[in-house]
Amino acid sequence: MRIRLDRLSKSFGAVQVLHELSMTVEPGEFLVLLGPSGCGKTTALRMIAGLETASGGRIFIGERDVTDVLPKYRDVAMVFQSNALYPHKTVAQNIAYPLVLRKTPAAERDRAVREVARQVQLDALLDRYPRQLSGGQRQRVALARAMVRRPAAFLMDEPLSNLDAKLRVHMRSELKHMQHELGVTTVYVTHDQIEAMTLAHRVAILNQGRIQQLGTPREIYNDPENLFVAGFVGSPPMNFLEGAMRNGAFAGPGFGLNTPAAAHAGAAVMGVRPEDCRTVAAGQGRIEAEIYATELTGDHTLVTCRIGEQFAVVKMDKNYEQAIGTPVGIDFDVDHAFFFDAASQGRIRMPTTPAPQSA
Repeated sequence: MRIRLDRLSKSFGAVQVLHELSMTVEPGEFLVLLGPSGCGKTTALRMIAGLETASGGRIFIGERDVTDVLPKYRDVAMVFQSNALYPHKTVAQNIAYPLVLRKTPAAERDRAVREVARQVQLDALLDRYPRQLSGGQRQRVALARAMVRRPAAFLMDEPLSNLDAKLRVHMRSELKHMQHELGVTTVYVTHDQIEAMTLAHRVAILNQGRIQQLGTPREIYNDPENLFVAGFVGSPPMNFLEGAMRNGAFAGPGFGLNTPAAAHAGAAVMGVRPEDCRTVAAGQGRIEAEIYATELTGDHTLVTCRIGEQFAVVKMDKNYEQAIGTPVGIDFDVDHAFFFDAASQGRIRMPTTPAPQSA
């Protein structure tokens, strides 16, 4: 079922949380709303569910305008950060509760509960109570309770944030597989960019109540629209070095680079991802630096380098070792660098070379 937001706005008194948010979630799509705390993503989700009223704009589910429709008539199922299970009910009774409210016949209800429990690997735990379950199992019960209704859309508000790191990784793959199998339109809210990148068909990045970029995870990672998106997506985050562009060159702290952006002039920021950099012997890189710290993370070493008063992180091999204070060079392919206008924070686009025309 398609979900469409048309210039959706929300204010709490004098504070405007959403500013004319417009986007379409296609049928069967897994769309993630990603952004920092307070950016408006949970408010948008609650408005789709009908738990918050719109200050302006319209909400459509399918062809139906549901802006002023009560939550129970919107045919959506919401999964919260807290699993919100009934402690006095068994797993089976918790899952079945939406069907009990609908007065579904007992035999049909039991079949539906067992089928959805099998899909989330809870079929052996139906007689247990929430207190007898692990955190991941309880969250799967909450998911099963949403799934058993077969709603037009799933709305999920950071459902994995209370789980430990190992379980979160497992549940991400479970969620992605379940959504693929069911084919139900899903809107998922998170501030965790790893969750967004691994789960989503498309990601909408919000900041201060406005969409900064909407696209596939690969598009957002490889082609960020502005400084905020570039810095928010990526782990470790993109390195930013302040400088200026003039006559087709970027002048940074103690270095200069020729770029194709000859038309731009003024204060600018260069961004380059840690995995696109490498340390080399002093005097042999594009930038001169010294090692500030090294951190072994397991499969790689993060090398923090001081460049004047600024810093950059380089992702190196796990066996990399150098002493703090060692002079080094930082090298990278200029084609992998991004440039942003310092005032507007928008991307400075490089001119593209037109393809040769055949005779």
